[in-house]
Amino acid sequence: MPSWVIPRAFICLVFAMLSACTPQDSNQAALEEAVSQLQKNLQGKRASAVMEQLHPQFLAQQQYDRAWAQRSMLALFMRHKRVQIITLSKTTSLDGPYSERGLTEARVALTGAQNLLPNSAEHLQLKMQWWLEQGQWRLARLDWQ
Repeated sequence: MPSWVIPRAFICLVFAMLSACTPQDSNQAALEEAVSQLQKNLQGKRASAVMEQLHPQFLAQQQYDRAWAQRSMLALFMRHKRVQIITLSKTTSLDGPYSERGLTEARVALTGAQNLLPNSAEHLQLKMQWWLEQGQWRLARLDWQ
């Protein structure tokens, strides 16, 4: 087999895979990355980065706004030297025909620690609604049980 056949076949495969990708696929991937980045920012105690991920019209439990989110993070970060979010299960999807809306449902364990061992832990069922605006996914709604 000539040596040029393998590279050409590989290039054809790559083009076929790229042409199969739709804008919806890239929106889904970007949404999943935003969810992952939110978790990293919270665990890294980067409140300003978290605030950048919140939509200007953010609401939690249909009543708490961005100022509440900032105060809550400050309290959590001051109380615990380490914050860990353990994802027990998670599904992220685009909201049907609205590719600019995304939904994430997750069961998580939120732990806080001063040293190596957690001194607090809480299990939460989260529902997050994300809105895509100007190419960025922003967390717009957050509910938990």
